[in-house]
Amino acid sequence: MRKLVSAALLGAILTLGAGSAFAHCQVPCGIYTDEMRFHMIAEDTATIEKAMTKITEIGGSDYNQVVRWVMTKEEHAQKIQDVVNAYFLTQRIKVTEEPGEDYYTSLRLCHEMLVYAMKCKQGTDAANVAKLRAATAAFHDHYFGDKEHDHHE
Repeated sequence: MRKLVSAALLGAILTLGAGSAFAHCQVPCGIYTDEMRFHMIAEDTATIEKAMTKITEIGGSDYNQVVRWVMTKEEHAQKIQDVVNAYFLTQRIKVTEEPGEDYYTSLRLCHEMLVYAMKCKQGTDAANVAKLRAATAAFHDHYFGDKEHDHHE
């Protein structure tokens, strides 16, 4: 019994640890690009939208497939939240002593992305996908402004 509990605990720790390492190692290695993060968010959003469509199409006719699509939808919404939190909010949006409008706009747009990703987890309302896309596009435009799109740090 102890071995079973220990194995389950180890599995849970490894699973949780793997999820937190997804977005970035939080070391300024210069490998990741800002634009690539936005492409990943777009792919995750498209996957969420497809999952919502499939869940609605299947309805109650095949519970196994519905569960798989729900899990896929949840996973990709979480990926978006992880990138926004661990990459943009933690590493790219810099804390300043006197934050200005640019800082607050970045925080608001990231918060919108997080909220709409959460709402995508909660159901199959395609309006939330549209709002997530709009928030992502607004953040993309605000974030880059006049910056080079393949920023490395």
